[in-house]
Amino acid sequence: MQRLRLERTTPATATVPRPHKVGLSQWDLIWLKFRRNRVAVVAGIVVLIISFMIVFADFLSPYPINLKNQNYVNSPPMPVRFFDKGRLTRPYVCGWKVVIDPKTFLRHYTTDESKRYPIRLLVRGEQWSFYGLFTSNIHLFGVDKPGDIFLLGTDRFGQDMFSRILSGSRVTLTAGLIGVAISVILGAVLGTLSGFYGGAADMIIQRLIEFLQSFPNIPLWLTLAAALPPNWSSLKVYFGIVTILGFLGWTGMAREVRGKVLTMRKSEYTMAAKAFGASSWYIIVRHMIPNALSHIIVVATLAVPGMILGEASLSFLGLGIQPPMTSLGVLLQEAQNVRSIANYPWLFTPAIMIIVSVLAFNFLGDGLRDAADPYSQ
Repeated sequence: MQRLRLERTTPATATVPRPHKVGLSQWDLIWLKFRRNRVAVVAGIVVLIISFMIVFADFLSPYPINLKNQNYVNSPPMPVRFFDKGRLTRPYVCGWKVVIDPKTFLRHYTTDESKRYPIRLLVRGEQWSFYGLFTSNIHLFGVDKPGDIFLLGTDRFGQDMFSRILSGSRVTLTAGLIGVAISVILGAVLGTLSGFYGGAADMIIQRLIEFLQSFPNIPLWLTLAAALPPNWSSLKVYFGIVTILGFLGWTGMAREVRGKVLTMRKSEYTMAAKAFGASSWYIIVRHMIPNALSHIIVVATLAVPGMILGEASLSFLGLGIQPPMTSLGVLLQEAQNVRSIANYPWLFTPAIMIIVSVLAFNFLGDGLRDAADPYSQ
């Protein structure tokens, strides 16, 4: 009777609570640990900002990269001013007065306070194309004619350094990213095959890796870059440099993936898949590569700075990207002697972009490497 009484007092609409998901996945743990690393998070934000800048470089640039202004040759950066007679005002820049030294024939620029040009947003200028999808003449900022704005100065041809750095960063960073993509594909596939099958395949792949790693990187890059046909266009040279960087940079990735696969080859889920009759390719595609994916991402992120420095080094030495295409290495050719740096220090600005990019990718890679093992302290 007591049991019946209890059943009657239970409302008909009562529902049994559903079991909720307890615990976090591997990727959730990696994300939580990565967020605790503030340096890595800031580096990731910097990488996103740089990526946005190079994707929309033409829109962010006030001038085309090859537009020459003979009135402002080796012009210093124009400071942006926010105050006029102690009052906050619309940002503006002042014009330059050019004075030529009769002894050294160097141009000296002084501020002309009588010429003030307010900085305007979404102004019309030279036409540009967004990767062949559409064309536009709208730029993010600019000044009205006859004014000019050179935030980072100009080079010896009167070309805007800010616009050229954005365009050069796009070439250098995309070369590094595409080169890393090629090395990741080769390294992941060959490293997985080497670690999973072992035997003759492992011996051949490892001896090939040792053979390639026995050559110094810079001389090998220089030799292969110098072997490119001299009559190639800038675009062909660009893809040639990317291919060289990619096909010579996969060895480290293959070694890392091989070590990871060796530890997973005898794991319980791999043995269970074999017991159920799964093929080797199914195990590789379904278990090996996905479980090594976090490790592959970390190694790829840490490899990007090396690719960036490789392209910049080849272009700086005149064996990489050739004009009219520009890169950060090409821009640094202007600052390859002490006299240029002493007289025109703003020509060294592309090096700052390389330093920031390399540090950002290194810090991001270090953070991802620590987060890839969420159970470690």
